[in-house]
Amino acid sequence: MQGNVAPSTFLEKLTARWQQKHFVCVGRDVDYELLRAIATEQRTIEDAIFVFNRVVIDATANLVCAYKPNSAFYERYGEAGIRALSRTISYSRNSFPHIPIILDAKRADIGSTNIGYVLSAFDELGVDAITVHPYLGKEALAPFLERKDKGIIVLAKTSNPGSGEFQDLLVGEDHVPLYQVVARNVAQYWNKNGNCGLVVGATYPAELRRVRELVGDMPLLIPGIGAQGGDVAATVAAGRDSRGWGMIISASRSVIYASRKADFAQAAYLAVVRLRDEINAYRG
Repeated sequence: MQGNVAPSTFLEKLTARWQQKHFVCVGRDVDYELLRAIATEQRTIEDAIFVFNRVVIDATANLVCAYKPNSAFYERYGEAGIRALSRTISYSRNSFPHIPIILDAKRADIGSTNIGYVLSAFDELGVDAITVHPYLGKEALAPFLERKDKGIIVLAKTSNPGSGEFQDLLVGEDHVPLYQVVARNVAQYWNKNGNCGLVVGATYPAELRRVRELVGDMPLLIPGIGAQGGDVAATVAAGRDSRGWGMIISASRSVIYASRKADFAQAAYLAVVRLRDEINAYRG
């Protein structure tokens, strides 16, 4: 950033955090049944989820590059969950406007339907970025891609064990895995506004390395560290860009449930400190 101009776009906010050596993205995958023991003073599901989120945000804000609420963990609780999600996003945005918020919703449909998703995520909830799937192609995703100030993070190689069923299929005249075609197309044809990123799981370091080779310095959202067993050293070696940046390394359960007792905020803080320091050690 130049002078005293505050970062405003998703990529500007993210870059500012990377410059401060912050690469941890804390997932906001709340489960009311798990947090009941530490939020029993709250009378409603909405309040319990929001207060839990607020306390963890306050404890970790100086350490993270982004926050990533997964919409499914809120939608499951109906209106109460949606209100808790909205309150959480509003609190984070108002209290820590320099920290980008990624809505992990994996949206995508035909173009006219996507307009609704775009308005909901960016204008109603006010997030800085959203995850989308590529199956309907660039044409359908135009309403997302046209939002120059927002981040559009496309699924390429996901962290789940069964991701290879389709993502590893060899396609096209050059017989390369489908995830590589997605990565290549997003980098070459979808990213005209410089607002795209890709999801590549830490559980597949060889594939992560190949995606990095294909897309240059494009941001990569990397889930799979922590509860899913992704290795930090392998992830950093494969995922860092030419500057040693480019990584949004996501950890959810291993941070927010580092303790299920009254010291949950301190435990979350320490979990992020450990992960941040480990990432930076391997960055060299």
